[in-house]
Amino acid sequence: MAYRIDPLPLAVARPLFALSDAGLVAIGARRMVADRPNGAPCRVSLVDAEPGESLILFSHAHLTDPTSPYRAGGPVFVREAAQPADPVIDAVPGMLSRRLLSMRLYDADWMMIEADVVEGADLDRRLSEAFRDPSVGTIHLHTARRGCFMAAARRA
Repeated sequence: MAYRIDPLPLAVARPLFALSDAGLVAIGARRMVADRPNGAPCRVSLVDAEPGESLILFSHAHLTDPTSPYRAGGPVFVREAAQPADPVIDAVPGMLSRRLLSMRLYDADWMMIEADVVEGADLDRRLSEAFRDPSVGTIHLHTARRGCFMAAARRA
């Protein structure tokens, strides 16, 4: 079953780039510098920041439906030099394929109907299988260890 992985829109983070470090701290965000390869996955460009790249770490509400008991948000990185990625169709970006992930499957009413842990290298197969179930509307992908939101997958 065809799927697409959607990045966060740059508009979510753009206003943060103009804030001072003190302004970021005041709203619970931080300017950081990537200190190692594959350690800071950008949710807008769907690539890991290179060491030395500047990022903003902030809390993002990724499930906001007011009728869902699964409303959620959490920390995300966005590279200050990020260019928005196009939705990725039937492929897994490297930043996802190299991580242990949690898949949270939701129906059209934002009720969680399944959850599992998956190696990123197996994510393509697992997403294709999951979307064969017509009750699956959206799949949220999180890091399995820290639980940070990575991206949303939907039917293509």
